[in-house]
Amino acid sequence: MTMLKYFYDNDLVRIYDKTPTNWREAINVASENLKEKNIITDEYVREVIKNVETNGAYIVITPGVVMPHALATGQGVLGTGIGFAKFSEPVSFEDGNPDKQGKLFFTLAAKDETQHLENIQNLMTLLMTDGMIEALSDIETLADFVQVMGQFENTPAEQRGENDG
Repeated sequence: MTMLKYFYDNDLVRIYDKTPTNWREAINVASENLKEKNIITDEYVREVIKNVETNGAYIVITPGVVMPHALATGQGVLGTGIGFAKFSEPVSFEDGNPDKQGKLFFTLAAKDETQHLENIQNLMTLLMTDGMIEALSDIETLADFVQVMGQFENTPAEQRGENDG
């Protein structure tokens, strides 16, 4: 489960006990770790917010999971990376629609289209692992994250739904 280790080893895990008051604030907060690492700038974050305002809540990829991102060729991308932020309560992107809210935020940034698609593919592999979304939704501390990381890294591949064929 290389994605969890990637987040941990690169100090890209942020767990918040306070939930932002709206989705714009949530995107800003969830992007902080990539900004701290000089992977993105405020300009990139503004572009993500503008895209949601224009196109709707397309970044909510499944109930509970949000993937803030803009085009690989967008402004404000300094490097390639994915940051993970977890809020204590779901953030709503569409009033009254529980399918358009999330508390797990995976902020993506990539310098080119190939890296962007690789990021998305790696993230999808992680999220399709049985029990992963639930396990990450339940964490409250970095120690909890480490425990989930250990739990899933020590699971044999055939139990994770992976195979060689």
